[in-house]
Amino acid sequence: MKIEILMVIWSNFYFQSLLKIILIIAFAGIIGMERDKSNKPAGFRTYTLVGLSAALVVICGQYLSNSYDMDPFRIAAQFLSGIGFIGAGTILRDGFNVKGLTTASGLLCISCIGLCVGAGAYIVAFIATIVTYLVISYSYLFTDKLDHFDVLELELNTKQEVADFIDEIQEISDKYDIELKQIKDITEDDDKYNTVKIVCKYNNKMLTKNKVITQFSRIQNLKNISEISH
Repeated sequence: MKIEILMVIWSNFYFQSLLKIILIIAFAGIIGMERDKSNKPAGFRTYTLVGLSAALVVICGQYLSNSYDMDPFRIAAQFLSGIGFIGAGTILRDGFNVKGLTTASGLLCISCIGLCVGAGAYIVAFIATIVTYLVISYSYLFTDKLDHFDVLELELNTKQEVADFIDEIQEISDKYDIELKQIKDITEDDDKYNTVKIVCKYNNKMLTKNKVITQFSRIQNLKNISEISH
């Protein structure tokens, strides 16, 4: 009897809708927080709202199909067209460089994950979320190598304020054409010095690892600099 009640609850449209909303907020939130951590313009709120919108589109289509015998996929198809406009708005051209492609593709991907959640393909959505997170977070570790660039992870310690310290790191990076892939304050409450972790990318034909470390070591009030090995 209890199993039958559980099955009735599980198959209930509104219970399923609530479950889908919770799942897509979790899945999209994981990707969005990674984007926030990397200081990207589209972060937790954007990814969560886009993913939730995609799930709601499918839920709405199912409701219309059940209530009015309408095609449940028509709205989803129009939704993907609309996502194209949002993605295009995140792409910017800066000279010969194009920025925002990862953000645009990430929004499209989280939209598709939302559609999967809305359709009830929970395992597919979960796997897609993990793969998307890994691609966005760690693909640069090997893709940058293909372009004759090296990636270096450093930990820097200082007594000065973190905000001022980060400004100096940025100045050095801009001066020597070192691209900062990630910069993060990892100071613990009981640390004697403020600690900042950076992941930087540099052209190995122009700079060597030692030269990069030497440039950062010239920052005022720097107490220690060390490479993070994996």
